[in-house]
Amino acid sequence: MVASFESDLEDFLSGIGFELVTVERGGGRRRPLLRLRVDRPEGPPGRSTITVDDCAAVSRAVRQFLDERGTGEEEWVLEVSSPGIERPLTRPRDYERFAGEGVRLRGFGPLVEGSKSVVGRIVGLEGENGEETVVLDAAGDRVAVKLKDIAKATLVYEFTGES
Repeated sequence: MVASFESDLEDFLSGIGFELVTVERGGGRRRPLLRLRVDRPEGPPGRSTITVDDCAAVSRAVRQFLDERGTGEEEWVLEVSSPGIERPLTRPRDYERFAGEGVRLRGFGPLVEGSKSVVGRIVGLEGENGEETVVLDAAGDRVAVKLKDIAKATLVYEFTGES
């Protein structure tokens, strides 16, 4: 599967009202696995509104999408889930969408003061075309981290005591 597969899948899911958060491939030759995390693009920040019925509907639609492509992808074991409470941030637009939310960043190397990780509240995203910088409020300090230096980013679930 090439990059166009992921792009085609993202476009397909967008067309049925869902956002592709992550795609993971795994398994073995006899039982390849395709694991998708999906969300609703209009969902509230930090709270996924994806239901079990949504996952089932997406699974059926994606199965049909794979069958229609006819490139052997239809043989994959398919798993569809919500992004979870500590949603991964995978695209530059995620940092704009979740501005104001808590985030944990892990770097390929040191990000801030020699540390490979930093936790803070997203202020925003600056720059464009591969030169984007994520701006955080980390314990009152303004911190800028180049997007290309981030290996993994997830929202941080904050327990508020509300139900």
